Amino acid sequence: MSGLNGQDNHSETVSTPVSGMYKDYFLDYASYVILERAVPMLADGLKPVQRRILHAMREMEDGRFHKVANIIGQTMQYHPHGDAAIGDALVNLGQKDLLIDCQGNWGDVRTGDRAAAARYIEGKLSKFALDVVFNPKTTEWQLSYDGRKKEPVTLPVKFPLVLAQGIEGIAVGLSTKILPHNFNELIKASIAVLKGKKTRLVPDFPTGGLLDASNYNSGLRGGKIRCRAKIEAVDKSTLRILDLPYGVTTSSLMDSIVKANDKGKIKIKKVTDNTAQEVEIIIELPTGVSPDVTMDALYAFTDCEVSISPNACVIIDERPHFISVDDMLRISTERTRELLRKELEIKLAELQEKLLFASLEQIFIENRIYRDIEECETWEAVLETIDRGLEPFKAQFYRPITQDDIIRLTEIRIKRISRFDSFKADELIRNLQQEIKETEHHLAHLTEYAIAYFENLLQKYGKGRERKTQIADFDNIEVRQVAVANEKLYVNRKEGFVGFGLKKEEYVCECSDIDDVIVFRSDGKYLVSRVQEKAFLGKNILHVDVWKKGNERKVYHAIYADPVSGKNYAKRFAVTAITRDREYDVTNGAKGAKLLYFSAHNNSEEEVVHIQLSPNCRAKKKSFEFDFGELAIKGRTSQGNVVTKYPIRKITQQSIGTSTLGGRKVWYDETSGRLNTQERGKYLGEFDTEDKILAVYKDGTYEVSEFELTNRYDPQKVFSVDKFDPELVITAVHYDGKNKDYYVKRFQVETSTVDKKFSFISEAKGSRLVYASTLPAPHIQYKVALKGSKKENVQLNLADFIEVKGWRALGNKLDRRKVSAVKELKVEQPVKEVKASKKEKNKSASEQKKETTAFKAGDQVEWGKEDLKGDGQGKLF
Repeated sequence: MSGLNGQDNHSETVSTPVSGMYKDYFLDYASYVILERAVPMLADGLKPVQRRILHAMREMEDGRFHKVANIIGQTMQYHPHGDAAIGDALVNLGQKDLLIDCQGNWGDVRTGDRAAAARYIEGKLSKFALDVVFNPKTTEWQLSYDGRKKEPVTLPVKFPLVLAQGIEGIAVGLSTKILPHNFNELIKASIAVLKGKKTRLVPDFPTGGLLDASNYNSGLRGGKIRCRAKIEAVDKSTLRILDLPYGVTTSSLMDSIVKANDKGKIKIKKVTDNTAQEVEIIIELPTGVSPDVTMDALYAFTDCEVSISPNACVIIDERPHFISVDDMLRISTERTRELLRKELEIKLAELQEKLLFASLEQIFIENRIYRDIEECETWEAVLETIDRGLEPFKAQFYRPITQDDIIRLTEIRIKRISRFDSFKADELIRNLQQEIKETEHHLAHLTEYAIAYFENLLQKYGKGRERKTQIADFDNIEVRQVAVANEKLYVNRKEGFVGFGLKKEEYVCECSDIDDVIVFRSDGKYLVSRVQEKAFLGKNILHVDVWKKGNERKVYHAIYADPVSGKNYAKRFAVTAITRDREYDVTNGAKGAKLLYFSAHNNSEEEVVHIQLSPNCRAKKKSFEFDFGELAIKGRTSQGNVVTKYPIRKITQQSIGTSTLGGRKVWYDETSGRLNTQERGKYLGEFDTEDKILAVYKDGTYEVSEFELTNRYDPQKVFSVDKFDPELVITAVHYDGKNKDYYVKRFQVETSTVDKKFSFISEAKGSRLVYASTLPAPHIQYKVALKGSKKENVQLNLADFIEVKGWRALGNKLDRRKVSAVKELKVEQPVKEVKASKKEKNKSASEQKKETTAFKAGDQVEWGKEDLKGDGQGKLF
């Protein structure tokens, strides 16, 4: 049977394996998603939907705002997907505040509020977009999905757009995450690339905040950045969040704070969102909660700190490439220079054509060639006559004269010929020749022209686009150090249970639910385990406490009997690292070894014990003292030193002395504002338990605070941070708002209240602290006004200028003349005499006498609530 065209309807069936079909389908789909949906092209930095939105808006451009719903409808001529996808992409572009001027409620990236409906908001292309993104003459075109329209393959963007806006996308088998960078820094970096210099780009976020980009890795896979909210302490009971980490909204941040509080990770009384034009979240703290520790806890347990892993992937030559942001900038800059070259070449060709026709017109009119065609009877004769009249002048043109040029001459109207002005024609030709000369110069010096182009962009659009995110180096916050002690630890020594759920048992200390505890038992075994509600850790517990990994200052003293050798050993050891839930031996592990004495010391204090030997032993001296301070602190597996080879009857603690490790060396990191023991920043000195910190603030106050490694002193708010010494002299230059003059004062701290700020400058309006120092002989330089407009520099040693007075004194006037520009001079300081501390002067005065009877070797132990109670130093056996 035949069809309408006489062809047979039966055709051969081609069979294809299903597996092959799936393979092709998947590859086709994956390629489509990568190239047409998720990943931007490096050439213009846009995804297809973004490119089509901008192209549609350029077609609609008339200088006025358009309804977003109308823009979406226009874009649907080019984008074969739903209006929702176009609308979301359009709002996302508008919120980046670069290519689209927005009108109406377009949402807020800080609060997470969505934009209003498309029919209520409007937008138009920004001046920057019109200047940088579009040029039909250099655009490569293709047919739209239905063949009815033409759309750009890529837009001729002369700017590293993908780096300025940032972009995210999830495709099939890969994803991309390019972080936004600062507008001005990108332009300066492009200029550096053109000058042959290396660049190092760092992200910048519209939400501000703090950024640690030390592991950015140029945006490649494997890199990571840490973003923090900017938090400041308003007072002792209030914190204020001013900026947000990238990708975090005020709502999500408050939710994370509330959850951390509910879980007991932090302690807050109230959190309030006061965000309006600027971000402001107020956190009120309960009485007794440290704002510095809470600040660290917010970074550790909430979205006040987030980590972001970039993954820079772009389309180059229709293939995905993973390249660094610096390479993207280099390729984009080279493309910009190439686009500028094309624009100059097009402009040069247009100018040459204008010059050619202006010259032809001038010759045609001034030489009256138009009169020669009056008697021509045919069109061919007219063209031939004009061509013959131009023959003497053809050598001066840059290309041969074509028939189209002659036809264009015939189209000149009589009115124009009659009003032809040769002077204006000469001026026009000179101007065209000058423009051609300039364009040729730009082409010959293309790099300099490209640099000037970027400099013009910076001058024209750079204002108000300064960096918002502050670059900083973050300390790694030890979670266990800042975790709030939200639980209480209890112990049943006899039965061997430890946990925060044993409310009726013996109280040990406060702890957090992420802490570890260490337990020593009477059989000489010890282990570390995670804090639980109730856990069995072995009967007859001698000592239990919260265990801190790496704490070298926590030292344990033990005396045990070795049944093999018959000797008694003493050891001092620290437990800095251990495998959780594994039992270890305080003794040498021999069968029958017996623990005779045990104590724990938080700051490696030395200890003297009195030892009584068995009265039946052969020793001549059956009672003597033993000083643990003479033993070196060794590892937990050490055997120890021999105390005696005779059996011991009784051990009694005689005294506890000072730390054998000395004070802890502490530094102040002037970048992060934190104290540390890793030798970062300014060395403050060695700190014992009773030592304190002195901070002098830029608002004219000082504060003496207890020493804790968790303390934080904002570098932007302090002049100096030092170890407190009552004899330390603070030198200050301040401006008195009442007398309208500068004053100098030197004083010592006379207040005794700790953790309270005291103002040492005038409270009059306009008063301010200009300079402060704790150096022995600080020097300053300042300017004074002379007659006329001249100024003189004056240098001054403030230690010689004024004596030490009371901290409330106003001080001496700096100069009777008008003072300005006070700054510190760096000079060599006198060597400060190191004085012995009170503890070193009278070591025995700090020793605490304490008589505690240990159990006799072999005695039976009767356990009760009153047995072996803690004294803060450990337990005795």
